[in-house]
Amino acid sequence: MDGFGMIATADGAVRSQGSLRMKRLTIASASLLSTLTALLCAGSAHAATLQVGPGKTYTKPCAAIAAAAAGDIIEIDASGTYTGDTCAWSTDNLTVRGVNGRAKIDITGTTPAQQKGLFTISASNATIENLELSGAAISVAAGNNGAGIRHQGLNLTVRGCYFHDNQNGILGAPSTAGMGQVLIEYSEFAKNGAGDGYSHNMYIGNYAKFILQHSYSHRGNVGHLVKTRAYASHILYNRITDEPGGTASYEVDIPNAGTAYVIGNIIEQAATTQNPSLLAYGEEGVPAGYDNRLFVVNNTFINTKGSGTFVNNTTTMAGVLTNNIFYGGGTVSSQSSAVQATNFVAPSMGDPKFVNLGSFDVHLSTGSPCADKGSDPGQGSGMSLVPGFEYVHPVSRTVRTTAGSAIDIGAYELGNLGGVTKDGGISDTDGGTSDTDGGQTDTPQDGGTAEGCSCDLSSHKRSPGPLAWMTLIGALLVLSLRRRRA
Repeated sequence: MDGFGMIATADGAVRSQGSLRMKRLTIASASLLSTLTALLCAGSAHAATLQVGPGKTYTKPCAAIAAAAAGDIIEIDASGTYTGDTCAWSTDNLTVRGVNGRAKIDITGTTPAQQKGLFTISASNATIENLELSGAAISVAAGNNGAGIRHQGLNLTVRGCYFHDNQNGILGAPSTAGMGQVLIEYSEFAKNGAGDGYSHNMYIGNYAKFILQHSYSHRGNVGHLVKTRAYASHILYNRITDEPGGTASYEVDIPNAGTAYVIGNIIEQAATTQNPSLLAYGEEGVPAGYDNRLFVVNNTFINTKGSGTFVNNTTTMAGVLTNNIFYGGGTVSSQSSAVQATNFVAPSMGDPKFVNLGSFDVHLSTGSPCADKGSDPGQGSGMSLVPGFEYVHPVSRTVRTTAGSAIDIGAYELGNLGGVTKDGGISDTDGGTSDTDGGQTDTPQDGGTAEGCSCDLSSHKRSPGPLAWMTLIGALLVLSLRRRRA
């Protein structure tokens, strides 16, 4: 090397150090680019769609599930017969869905996989769509708690499904307490429960977050219509009704408290209910790591039992009750300290003038004393409490807007201009921008998407998606060009 940064090469040429560095950088960038492109192509080609049904590659859903790799989609043709088909899996990121209608899987008389569930899922990021699951039952000695879905991984999305005549519709607890999310939307639960009071239409364990929206839970067999031990529970725009002759226990049970948003629901207790409270909160104490903030906003409660408590809050933190209709006998809240604003209690305050209470059509009629009598619910723990939707029966929703001078009391706005009613959610793949958690987007606060939490909160790491690879490749190309110009 001479004093001017020149170096003699093996071929006798004299080149600058900068020239050689550029050459090495270009070669290295080209090599890396080639590697990244190969990875991108491999990642894009990995996901497969496995088809199930008459004349398809697989005749049973569980055979396809066993053959699937992470990220695959299993499509089950509704024209097929899948009686007695039950299985367990631990493959992450699977989507199992019915096509050409709602596919039915009935395992009555067949022992559920691992003596747990029709689907027993020990995986993260499972998505179940457009299926009817029934008949899951195990013996008393085995636990008496067979489930349509038994979930024991992280992150579960259930959309457009129907669970009935199981000992539990869904029974789930995360692989790591305080992590993961369960999202249930546009789904129906009916007649689940073993009849012992310990099994329910849905029983959600100690996940970080639980979202139930635009769904219909009814006629539980002695158990609760909704039970959640999640650290945060978002119960939004649902119909949760026991109905005449029903024997459900609590309509909504949140036994460990946590941050709970109960917004825009129709909640009804039958005269033959097993427990006198419609919403129970904190009855089993507040464990370490949980808070006790309860927000009950713009719901319509109906108590046909004639006595009991609408909101039974046993914690020391005052619950917030705003813009609710409480119809029928009973005490509004067990807490004398509850923060109550612009609620309507019937019959003591008059007739709310429902369209048809007998059929649970609790839209307001013209002249209702609840119209334009609500107040702005503001925010609770950083989330808007203003209702963004209304439940549409069955298992659908429409946008809620304020039609008069002020928001109406209850789950429905008189004269609501609304928006497009969704069809059950299967085609409602709007990229995570349309639905709201009480006025906020459905994008979960822990980084997932509206279509279920796409992030994996376990130790397993998903490979970067195509967009991430493309971004990295583009950045390398720009860097290479800049270096060349320099």
